[in-house]
Amino acid sequence: MRPGLWQILLVILIIALIFGAKKIPEIARALGRSSGEFKKGLKEGNAAAAEKAEEIKEALLNEDEKSDKQA
Repeated sequence: MRPGLWQILLVILIIALIFGAKKIPEIARALGRSSGEFKKGLKEGNAAAAEKAEEIKEALLNEDEKSDKQA
């Protein structure tokens, strides 16, 4: 369920009342930076997982080749 326009405006109004209009741009920048860092961390984690999966795949292929030669 997606929030409607009035719901979003109400949340923005409440945030403005709580934090003040001057703090909102600072909060938005901080959220943007943290979102960027989160995405960067996900990319690094995915790259590391793909690298590890490739290492495991190569190791399994090498084991298969060794067992074929011995048989």
